Amino acid sequence: MLFWHVPAPNEALLISGSKRQAQDTQFRIVTGHGSFVMPVKQKARILSLALREAEITEDCVTQQGIRLNVRAVTVFKVGDDFASIANAARRFLSEQNRMEELVGRIFAGHLRSIIGGLTVEQIIRERDRVAQEVKEGSHSEMEKLGIVVDALQIQEIEDTSGYITNLAAPHAAAVASQARIAQAKADQEATEREQQAAALRAEYERDTAIKRAGFQAEIEQANARAAQAGPLAEARASQEVIEEQTTLAGRQADLAAQRLEAEVRRPADAEAYRQRTLAEAQRDQAKFQAEGEAYRRTTLATAEGEAVKVQADASAYAERTTAQAQADANNARADSLKGGNQELIAANRVIESLPALADSAARGIAGANLTILNGTEGVSQVVAGIVGQGLAILDTLKQSPNTRDRGQHGPVRTTDDTASENG
Repeated sequence: MLFWHVPAPNEALLISGSKRQAQDTQFRIVTGHGSFVMPVKQKARILSLALREAEITEDCVTQQGIRLNVRAVTVFKVGDDFASIANAARRFLSEQNRMEELVGRIFAGHLRSIIGGLTVEQIIRERDRVAQEVKEGSHSEMEKLGIVVDALQIQEIEDTSGYITNLAAPHAAAVASQARIAQAKADQEATEREQQAAALRAEYERDTAIKRAGFQAEIEQANARAAQAGPLAEARASQEVIEEQTTLAGRQADLAAQRLEAEVRRPADAEAYRQRTLAEAQRDQAKFQAEGEAYRRTTLATAEGEAVKVQADASAYAERTTAQAQADANNARADSLKGGNQELIAANRVIESLPALADSAARGIAGANLTILNGTEGVSQVVAGIVGQGLAILDTLKQSPNTRDRGQHGPVRTTDDTASENG
């Protein structure tokens, strides 16, 4: 509509002549929406709220007395609140095109003031500090102007006296030296890499040549094999024939060995085993016979020794018995002679015959083929039996009334007859 005004998003509509007032501004501020402006009675103006940029180039003197040419840039705009819009409208509404120039002059003054209290080294190393101090120093003034500073940056510092250049010379020389060293190292590494690349290239070429020669040799070998295929086939066929003949000969040899094993070796082993078994049997038989013969001879020798011992014992016992009988006879003879008894005289005769009787019995026993089972005790029993018989005869004689009655009872036995009977 003709009388309806709508400001842009980055603009503020200022309506003067209205009875409605806000914050003693004597005009009405409209942002973000439209408003009706009565013709003749009211007047509408537009204040830009867009972002603005101001470049600052100023000659400054540092605390050291060194002159520097400082270039800076600041970004600002009119504040969005009604107070800032009112302040900016009163000051810049008719001169909005000169707003950058006016703000730049204000910041240039503050920049000279801040740099004058710093050294060149501080300015170079602490540019953010310089910008912050300039913003803080101009804050109250910008607030009165309704300006909000978004950013302030020091872009360039020029030194006409060469102080900064001289200040950076040692560092530049060190950096240049390091740069030359780095360049030399880089050149050396590049050279080494080039040499390595050349070596690898030469190695690759060598390997390629070797492989190419190997391939060529394989080709030539294949050609040679192709050329010798016929003779090789014949030789291979002959070799196969020889191998078959060798296999056949081996099989025949194995067959002959098996036949020899079955016909010769095994019968020979069996015969040898039979002969060895028979020899062992004969050896065992001979051993048993020898042991039996040795046992027989040992037994016979033992028996002969026992017989000799028995004979010796019999002879010794006979001698002892004879001696005892002789002694008894002598004693009896003496007793009979003392009494004049004829019977005793006859008995004495018999007693005198007892040694001869015992001697005959001993000889008979020694020459007899008798087997006495209980050794010396058996011999003693035999001799005791003979002596007992003699004593029995003696008792018989003692019991006779006279010697004349002997003929009535039969012939009297002599000592030799008794010995022969016992024998």
